[in-house]
Amino acid sequence: MIDIQNQKDDRHINIKKVGVKGIKYPITVLDRVQGVQQVNATINMYVNLPHHFKGTHMSRFVEILNKYRGQVNIKTLQLILEKVREKLRAESAHMEVHFSYFVEKTAPVSSAKSLMEYECGFWGEHQGNKTDIMVGVVVPVTTVCPCSKEISSAGAHNQRSMVNVKLRFKRFFWIEDVITLIENSASGEVYSLLKRVDEKYVTEKGYENPMFVEDVVRNVAERLNGIDNFTWYSVEAENFESIHNHSAYAYVEKEAT
Repeated sequence: MIDIQNQKDDRHINIKKVGVKGIKYPITVLDRVQGVQQVNATINMYVNLPHHFKGTHMSRFVEILNKYRGQVNIKTLQLILEKVREKLRAESAHMEVHFSYFVEKTAPVSSAKSLMEYECGFWGEHQGNKTDIMVGVVVPVTTVCPCSKEISSAGAHNQRSMVNVKLRFKRFFWIEDVITLIENSASGEVYSLLKRVDEKYVTEKGYENPMFVEDVVRNVAERLNGIDNFTWYSVEAENFESIHNHSAYAYVEKEAT
């Protein structure tokens, strides 16, 4: 049969990324408590396409993914990228994996247990002899406004915030440790299940620990700076303001080393 994708294209325009998006796929991630956790991921896979090729072979991405069925994880990401680049005869290969990860949390006073969901992701790029891999996690926290507390005779406005951290690293680390680091950098934590005694505790704890969105990203960055495993990071936080019709936002980034 005629291979249309391999025919020449005369427009002389390189394509940086071409491939497939939104593949729903089961993968295995390491779980510090349970050993492993089976999760449903959304996967994007791309390669570059030189200007002289008309198209790439989309089916080959899924074929490669199927060969690693049950083995798609942070440890095999480089192998998959290398195979994608080789199979599609590309100069670079890219892969993005997004999934929900669940951690059992214990309420601070009642000790009620519940599962907390965190959005996580892997990003990988393989080009030449170099592979670049990042891990990311989005953690919900709470913040109490220091200004509101200072100027009010009673109470202070507070909000739920989302902290998004991406990391480059030298060696394996537990995603649970990063989640804890982020939660300890805010006014308070978010739980799936709280009894009344827990609500009292987290409300009062947040009130005694007010923070601006700037404080949160700086706190996370300061803690990450103390861990030599992380060669680069980005930290962004968004406060969904309770008394404003907009969000407050801050972002910091470490220069790669």
